[in-house]
Amino acid sequence: MKKGRAFSLLSGGLDSLLATRLIMDQGIEVVALHFITPFFGYQKKGQEARYQERWKRLYGVQARIIDVGDEYLRVVRSPRYGYGRNFNPCIDCKVFLFSRARELMEEEKRDFLISGEVLGQRPMSQRRDAMRIVERDSGTEGVLLRPLCAQHLKPTRAETEGLVDRDKLLAITGRGRKPQMELAEKMGIRHYPTPAGGCLLTDPELADRFRKIFQQSPLITVEDILFLQVGRHFRLSGGQHLVVGRREEENKRLMELFREGDTLLRVQGIPGPLGLLRGPAEEKDLRLASSVLARYSKAKDQEKAEVQYGNKRDEFSGRIRVSPAGEEEISSLRF
Repeated sequence: MKKGRAFSLLSGGLDSLLATRLIMDQGIEVVALHFITPFFGYQKKGQEARYQERWKRLYGVQARIIDVGDEYLRVVRSPRYGYGRNFNPCIDCKVFLFSRARELMEEEKRDFLISGEVLGQRPMSQRRDAMRIVERDSGTEGVLLRPLCAQHLKPTRAETEGLVDRDKLLAITGRGRKPQMELAEKMGIRHYPTPAGGCLLTDPELADRFRKIFQQSPLITVEDILFLQVGRHFRLSGGQHLVVGRREEENKRLMELFREGDTLLRVQGIPGPLGLLRGPAEEKDLRLASSVLARYSKAKDQEKAEVQYGNKRDEFSGRIRVSPAGEEEISSLRF
């Protein structure tokens, strides 16, 4: 049998890992492509070498991490096939990622692509008709091999040309996980991620925020999406956006997301959340933002709280005394 070279699409979950290993075990040279966007996988940004080393050490898989965040925002804004239950454009997502993988496959003269999809596992994107749409629109018909459910699908070029032994491919279908877990045990794969998925577009609370910002803003950046993922969010009457940290790590993240024109707020003398106000702020806006911040601090039961504010990191030059906001006011401002 001829030996070939392939790319696999590695989501980070068990299925794509198993599919990669199944083809590697047939003597094919496989490099796994792990695409990241601000909605999934972005914690790996800047730490690519560490994650790639971990995949190699734990699973024997050579991987590349590729940031496609800026392009992906266009997919989210206007998906041809619509959204899932929340704000997840699952079919368009696969079309986009498989198209990018095909382009790389052609550039580097690899023979085929590998996906960990299982027929019937996902209600929107892993139906038979949806799988065919993805192949057609991404230009991957005949070159996209799904090893875990290949016995239920037409043979691909890699199989008909003898690069891959079809008899060693599987016939898994449906939402159950037992066959995959048994295969992982057989392959000696442990410490793999749970199958819950990591796409923030499927999270109901975050999806609602994302939907609102896309409806309200003609231009969205990766930084905007990262900003929406941190803390409690409020929209003031003048259009300013207030974020209140919930934990110490979120306070640190807000410091990192601070940019020129923002205002930082903290309750004086009381450990608690940091607030970040984005947008031009007059005194009435600062008062409102400060009262919201006080409501989420240990000063929430006090008649008055003193809040410090400033327009530079770690420099709180202004002070304002406010009453903590009531629940009705808080509810009207939630974003």
